[in-house]
Amino acid sequence: MRIAIVALEGSLMSAITGLADLFWMTNQALRSPPAGLPSALKTHVCDEFETIIVSADGNAVRDPQGRVIPVDATFENVGPCDAVLVTGMALGADRLPPGSESLTRAAQWIKANHRQGALVGAACAGTFVLGEAGLLNRRRCTTTWWLHHVFKQRFPKALVAWGSAVESQDRIVTTGGPLSWIDLALYVIRSLAGADVAKLTADISVTDSLPLPQSVYAPRGFINNADPLLLETEQIIRHGNPGLTAAGLAKALNISERTLHRRFKNLTNESPKELITRVRIETACVLLQIPGASVKQVALNCGYNEETSFRRSFIQLTGMTPADYKRWSKGRALVDIEAES
Repeated sequence: MRIAIVALEGSLMSAITGLADLFWMTNQALRSPPAGLPSALKTHVCDEFETIIVSADGNAVRDPQGRVIPVDATFENVGPCDAVLVTGMALGADRLPPGSESLTRAAQWIKANHRQGALVGAACAGTFVLGEAGLLNRRRCTTTWWLHHVFKQRFPKALVAWGSAVESQDRIVTTGGPLSWIDLALYVIRSLAGADVAKLTADISVTDSLPLPQSVYAPRGFINNADPLLLETEQIIRHGNPGLTAAGLAKALNISERTLHRRFKNLTNESPKELITRVRIETACVLLQIPGASVKQVALNCGYNEETSFRRSFIQLTGMTPADYKRWSKGRALVDIEAES
């Protein structure tokens, strides 16, 4: 299975070489499976992964620190690919991936590969390359949380899912932060070689095959700073009536439910009900970090009369139970304290 990794000026070397290493490690593990591996995997047969680093002209490129990234082939001579991946890169002074002829050529080449049946994917700022190719128009996608607003402005037809770690649709996969190339690789391995092989890769590399949503790392309310309507909505839910319905929210905002649905879909790709739930859970994340806060009391303060429904919504948005989140956030706080001391 041939995996092409696109190298552009300013691409992150760690992401490009990391992708190549992870596919290589998968090959090694399948050749010599670790002891104790399920028998089904020991007899698993699949083509080996072949990674090829490609650039527009076949010449080496430099990463943000000026180090040389070697390149194996040009776009024209690499041949058919099963997957084409583009990684994170340095941003320009405008906090956007710099426009260049090579980036435009990469976008068009990736688009052509997708038309020919290849799986295409991007991590971090590499998602902008897929956006330039028009591949994300009317498709669900994600990008790094702190680039969410500018991404939506640049690609208004893309259906950007706020805070999501991985999104896929129509053989196109996008992932979040600078190190999310790991999530990208695991998705590609799962798609091309199966879930068992992807789990093996995650296990031998000691990585999480179920990444947490990016939203747990973003500042609370970050997404709502994009528009006055979102800010007003957050205030109504957070400080007024967290348990209100979509109809009640529309009334409080003095607009029709239909208009509210359209505006929210355009701003955050959420329905009013989804946005209300998100703000309630964001509030819960803040309250759960208060020493001594009980899960039951936090649920009540966020408009949930039943702890079960609160727990279900919390897991859906954060990937953790409320109790697990308390422990996770406490651990992160201790790391910060130790770093400051």
